[in-house]
Amino acid sequence: ITAYTDLKDWYPFSQYAILAELKIADAHFHLEEYLQAIAAYEQFENLHPRNEAIPYVINQIGLCWFNQMDTVDRDITAAKKAMAQFRRLMEQFPESEYAQEAPERIQACIDKIAGHELYVAKFLMKTGQYLAALKRFEYIVEYYPGTPQSEIALSLIPECAALAEDAKKD
Repeated sequence: ITAYTDLKDWYPFSQYAILAELKIADAHFHLEEYLQAIAAYEQFENLHPRNEAIPYVINQIGLCWFNQMDTVDRDITAAKKAMAQFRRLMEQFPESEYAQEAPERIQACIDKIAGHELYVAKFLMKTGQYLAALKRFEYIVEYYPGTPQSEIALSLIPECAALAEDAKKD
């Protein structure tokens, strides 16, 4: 990182200065310093929006978020941001080699997000918040159809609805 920064500083108008900017971001990525890598990739994209490496940059930003995804009981912001980057890659550069792997990664993000929603819904149901749980189950079925989580949610809706109705009567 220091060497690339020095190159960039000493020869700012060199053709290698642009490459050094990208290599700084890559170095942060490989050191698993994902937030610094995202900032460096985004800065590269802002400074060089027409550069041929932009599909790679978008993919790398997506991977930075993707690699930060945690278990379903944790915050899902990283999964949402990763999914947004991979979708942007597919929309803006559908012919790119990086866009070929994007659908699988998007599906992994959807599984993580739907898994989180299901985890929260089950927790709400377990703690007696039946109406809130019911809304979460319905949300999963509506927005994540075809996922294993939506099948589970669909199977739990009748039980949760009955419990919510019983709770209303009390």
